[in-house]
Parts: sequence; structure tokens; C-alpha cells
Amino acid sequence: MTDWRTSRSKRIQAKLIAALGYRFVALLGLTLTWRTEGLEHLDAIMAGGRQPIMAFWHGRILPATYFFRRRGIVVITSENFDGEWIAGIIERFGYGTARGSTSRGGRRALLQLTRDMAAGKPAGFTVDGPRGPASVAQPGAVWLAKATGNPVLPFHLEASAHWTMNSWDRTQIPKPFATVALAVGAPIEVPADADEAAQEQKRKDLEASLNLLQRRASAMLV
Repeated sequence: MTDWRTSRSKRIQAKLIAALGYRFVALLGLTLTWRTEGLEHLDAIMAGGRQPIMAFWHGRILPATYFFRRRGIVVITSENFDGEWIAGIIERFGYGTARGSTSRGGRRALLQLTRDMAAGKPAGFTVDGPRGPASVAQPGAVWLAKATGNPVLPFHLEASAHWTMNSWDRTQIPKPFATVALAVGAPIEVPADADEAAQEQKRKDLEASLNLLQRRASAMLV
């Protein structure tokens, strides 16, 4: 298969999508109202001199991108065409990117995140990405927590009015002037000496926490 980077038209297309996508998300974000719960967990991590490994489901990328903008958070983006324009959007919102995925370049991207966190930058993970299965946490965030000593911080967002895409992750796009609930859970610590069984338990804990936060965020909109 030909690498999309060799196509000038594809490179131009990625830049155009990124520019238009940024404007759409920025304008939409200006109309949203926010309800938040649990942000004190984020504040406590930062006050303690550490950085959060922010973990959430892939289907909530759009509202998460807007709410946590301009914080220098570094996230993994795929090396394919879609990853290129997604990176172009989020970089405009002040995010850093580590290129790779669980299927290609994943180890390199995780090592880049390790270096970025050592330099004092937070990390972000769509823990069921890039291809699912939906709502099943992959081990990357737990691995990074073990490697860096920083805690995993789970969170979830729900919009009162939204469109749902027909995609594997059921991507949620808030409608203009919707209220978005953000529920942040307690940090999950992963000891440096955690063996495979302990890491698997932490992965399950993360998954359970995200599912609980999904219900909590929905209840905040009632």
C-alpha cells in the first residue's frame, strides 16, 4: 500500500481538514455550558509536583479536546492519514503529539510520552483507541503510570444534546448550546514494581472507573 505522505494532494487535504476542523470545534466550544465534578483530583496531582495521565474513552475526543485545551497535554495520534489531520487539529488547541498507535509505532510513542512526562508535561490517552473494542481499556496508560510514577486520572464527558456518529466508538458530538457534564474520578496509582497480574488488575480498575464515571456524568445532566 502506498504511503499517503507521498501524495501531495493527500498532504494538502490533511491540512485543509485540520484547519476547518479546528474552526468548527473552536466555534462549537464557545457555545457549550459545562458542569464539572472531581477536578480537585487534577489540582491535587499538579500541586503534588506530578503530572496526570488523563484517560478517557475514544468516543469523547471532541469535548475533551476543547475543555482541556492549552494545558500542554501530549497525546498519541496514529501515523495514518486520519491521525495526521487529527494531530493538526489538536496541536492548534495547544496539545503535543507522539505519533504511533497500538498497531504501529506504539512502543516508540509510549517512550516519547515517558520522555515528555519526565519534562513535566501531562499525557492523555483514549484508552480504548485507536480501533477498539469500545469501552475496553488497553494497557498503555497503566504501563505509562508504572514507568513514570505518575497516576492515571480517569474522566468522562456527556452532552445533554448531541449527535452520535455511526462509528466503532459511537463518537459523540455535542450540539450547539448543549450542556456538557465532566466527571473526574480518583487517581489510579501503579507501583513501579507492579507485575503483570497487578498491572492487569489496574487496567480492570481503570475500565470500571470509566464505566462508573459515564453513569455519573449522565446523572449530572438530569
